[in-house]
Parts: sequence; structure tokens; C-alpha cells
Amino acid sequence: MPLTVPAPASKRREIWRLAWPQMLMMVAHFFVGFVDVLVAGKLGTDVQASLGLITQSFFFFLIIAIAVSNGVVAAVSQSLGAGLARRAQRYTMFSLALALAGGLLIFGAGVLLRGPFLDVLQTPPDIRDESAYMLTVFLLVVPANYILNVGNAVFRAYKRVDIPLIALTIVSVVNTVADLGLGLGMWGLPAYGYKGLAWATFFSYLAGALFILFVLARHEILRLRAFPPVRWMKPAWSYLFKVAWPAGLTHILWQTGYLVLFAIVASLPRENVNALAGLTAGMRVESALFLPAFAFNMTASVLVGHFLGAGDTHEARRTGWQILGFGCGVISLLGVVVWQFVEPIAALLTTSDAVTKQIVEYLFWNILAIPFTTASMILVGIMSGAGATLYNLVIFGSATWLIRLPLAYFLGHVVLKDSAGVWMAMLASQVVQAGAGLYIFHFKNWSRFSMRNQKQLPTIRTDQCAPRTQKP
Repeated sequence: MPLTVPAPASKRREIWRLAWPQMLMMVAHFFVGFVDVLVAGKLGTDVQASLGLITQSFFFFLIIAIAVSNGVVAAVSQSLGAGLARRAQRYTMFSLALALAGGLLIFGAGVLLRGPFLDVLQTPPDIRDESAYMLTVFLLVVPANYILNVGNAVFRAYKRVDIPLIALTIVSVVNTVADLGLGLGMWGLPAYGYKGLAWATFFSYLAGALFILFVLARHEILRLRAFPPVRWMKPAWSYLFKVAWPAGLTHILWQTGYLVLFAIVASLPRENVNALAGLTAGMRVESALFLPAFAFNMTASVLVGHFLGAGDTHEARRTGWQILGFGCGVISLLGVVVWQFVEPIAALLTTSDAVTKQIVEYLFWNILAIPFTTASMILVGIMSGAGATLYNLVIFGSATWLIRLPLAYFLGHVVLKDSAGVWMAMLASQVVQAGAGLYIFHFKNWSRFSMRNQKQLPTIRTDQCAPRTQKP
């Protein structure tokens, strides 16, 4: 049966209806990584090291999926907001094809360049074999992961956030069962160790991707005859590319920025090893706080996209302010609660007093930054829904590379000569980032990036190529 967009409720109810399943979705995603690390730890330090190395690299393999997903949310949500269901379906088919092609491209390039890639990562000889095997299997995961990411973006654009939640729950459950079964040999299954751990990731994402394709087909969105003609693809690709490339480049700058931050901490004049351990553990606690923030980020992109598609710029802006107020308020309250238990939480993550001190200090500065970090994440969602990802690129790129990293080095290596300077720089960059984002949101015409304002794309606006008997 055809997929329909749920009827809008009151604004606060709709924000919450979209946000809470996506919070649970992020929890499911969190548990995938958590179980992997837990099982790898039981298999040995070499396996845990290999998993960490390849998992960190895997974020770079997802660049095309993240870029296309941003374009999908903007294009499909705006199409549905404009009442153009056929255009939304065509964008879905086109985007899934791009995702599959991109996934296969990354897989092929990765297999050919696997050896040099491991050399660039400075893979220690002791874990070279495990890392090479995991890299090969993780490359096999890429096409399924791409389909899952883009398919989930499509359903979010349709406001059917229950389907991505089910999909990631399937991924989490299959991954947990396969990790424990194939990795540790539980339930009578053969124990394949690190090989079983790698294949658990493959089977889980394949199951999630197959579920997404099944639901798309069941709702008559995934249909061969709905694939757009070539003359439609050119303007469609033009808009997708305009949204996708800044989103992809933002992801690259963000990930490499964290790698540089780790290097700055690792080379501190004092307590560098303890500071590095504190940063790693502190980020795990902090990431749990930002699961709800990602939910509000995705909610903002969907609702803003729908309103801009309908031509209601005023309501898009008003909704953005409501999500900012609601999201920042909720997550700041969570931060206040966590702040009361910082020391016990830190003590659970390490047996070292020196590392505990570093975790507490890291969380002090970064929980203080929560209102600014949450605002930044929600503003990213708003701009993504509008197709204005170029603003995200400028804001995040500048805040990371012109504020955070130079200031972290200056305060950490020159002024204070310890990790406190790095944590202060992280807070300062979040303040600048949020301030710049709020300025653009309030004063700039970011809605001009929506499809309704792309004068050079008439075929997209009128949905040409539709049958004459069907209204666009």
C-alpha cells in the first residue's frame, strides 16, 4: 500500500512524536558499537586495537552515504511538503541508486588499496593480519550500510520515524547475537573470534538494509517503473549535489579535526597519556548525552523541509526556534543531572586516580558547553532540511580549524601546558559555533537554498515527465 505522511498534530506533539523514536534509534546505534567493543575486549587487546583502528577508519568510508542522506532529507521532505509525491518517489529511487553505486565504488577502491591504506594508518605488525581481515569484511558492509542510511533518510523525510527505529533495532539485535555467538561461541555456535566479530557487523547491516528495501517495496515506493528518466536526473542531480557535497566535506573536516585534537592531547607537555585516556572515556559519556540531540537534529531537518516545500518560510523559521528551545532545554537538564554524578561515573570507567581526574575535568568543560553544542546540532538539522548545508560547512569548518585546534594547541602547549587548555578550547569553539549558527538562522535568508527558490531547476519544480493523467 502507498506510504502516506502522518497528519500533523500540534507543533509540540509533532516535535515529540518525531523525536522520541529517533532517540531510541540512536540508542540502538550506540549499542551496536558498545557490544562490538565489549566482545572485542574479551577476545584480547590485539582484537580490540584492530577493531578500534578499522572502526575509526570506517567513518571515512561513509562519506558518500552521509552526503547523499543529507540531500535525500532535503529533497524528499520538501517534495512532500509541496504535495509532489511522485517527485519524492523519484528522488528516493534516484538516491538509492546513487547510494548503491557509491557503496560499490568505495568497496572496489578499498579492496584495491587495502594494503596502502593499512600502511597510511601505521598499522602495527602485531595486528596487521587481524586488521586486514576486518578491513576486508567492513568493506563488504559498505553497500548495505549505504542502502540502510539512505533508506532511513527517506522514511524520516516521510515522517515515518518508526521504520528506521525498527531497522536499527534489527541491526542491534542481529549484531549482538552474532557477536556473542560467532565471536565468543555462545549458544553452541562456532567461536570464530575476531573473524566472527567482523561477520557479525556484515550480517547485521545486511539484515537492516534488506528490511528497509522490503518496506520500501511494500509501500510501493521501490518500483522499477518509478525510476526517473535521464532528462529528469540532470536537474535532480544538480540539487542533490549542491546539498550533498558541503555535507560530505563537513563530515571530513569534523572527523579529521578530532584526529588532530587527539594528536594535540597525545603530545601535551604534562600528563599526556592520562589526558588521552580521559579524553577517550569522557567522549563516551558525552556521546550518550548527545543521542537525544541527534534526534532533535533529524526532527528539525524533516519539519523545516516540509514547511519550505509548502512555501511556508515563516512557519519553518518558527518551528526551528521551537525545536531549539525544546531541545536545548531538555538536554541541558540531562546535563545538570549527569553533572551531579560526574565523579562516580568517572570512577566506573577507570581504576586510575589520575585518569579519573582527567575525565572529571573533561566533563566539567564539555557539560558546560551542552547548550551551545545542542544548539549547533539542531541548527545543522535546520540548515540540512533547507538544503543550506553550505552554511554548515563554513560554520563547522571554521569553528574546528580556525578556533578549536589552534586554541587547543596554544592553551594546552604554550599557556597552561596541560589538558585543561584543550578542554577550554573545545568550549570556546562550541560557543563560537552556536553563535555563528544562530546569527545565520536569524538574520540570513537560508530558505533560498530550498528547491522552490532554485530558479534554474524548472523541471524539478513542476515535476515534468509525469503521466498526463496524473497531477504533479
